[in-house]
Amino acid sequence: MSDLDIPTTDTDERADKEEGFLRWFGELVVLVALAFILAMGIKTFVVQPFIIPSGSMIPTLEINDRVLVNKFIFRFRQPARGDVVVFISPDSAGVDYIKRVVAVAGDTVDIRDGKVYVNGRPLVELYVGDKVTTPGTVAMPLKVPAGRVFLMGDNRPDSHDGRYFGVQPDSKLLGKAFVRYWPLSRLGTL
Repeated sequence: MSDLDIPTTDTDERADKEEGFLRWFGELVVLVALAFILAMGIKTFVVQPFIIPSGSMIPTLEINDRVLVNKFIFRFRQPARGDVVVFISPDSAGVDYIKRVVAVAGDTVDIRDGKVYVNGRPLVELYVGDKVTTPGTVAMPLKVPAGRVFLMGDNRPDSHDGRYFGVQPDSKLLGKAFVRYWPLSRLGTL
């Protein structure tokens, strides 16, 4: 009788099945762990979703809109006027804000007659519509120092922004919002 003619037993088949299951389960655990690590790396360093919690950016962003934020862009370029950015709140631990960059380092910001002026010229803000911009508690005019930005919400009557907390360090900017992906009816770039 040759080795090929040796009959297998139920015990051998059961052991093979158990070994196959354990191998499959081990591979599954490794794949899930790798997927988790990859997702966390992307969220931490590349792109992160955010939910809009307030009406401070209406009409650009509505409450509960979802946006994607490019988290590495400011490693390659400075923030620019008009960028919609997510940043670490200056006055609420653990809360992130979303506002628009109105002025950058070297700019002088002023608010008078219901309008925002940057470097002595009225800022063209189509996204604000006919909303009047009122001064806050920060003294104006204000020169933005190096490495900082002045941020405001698009919904000026309902925005706690740079008029109240002043300029923010570039280092607190988490990234630039670049697309609204929810609701689908408002899908588009920012």
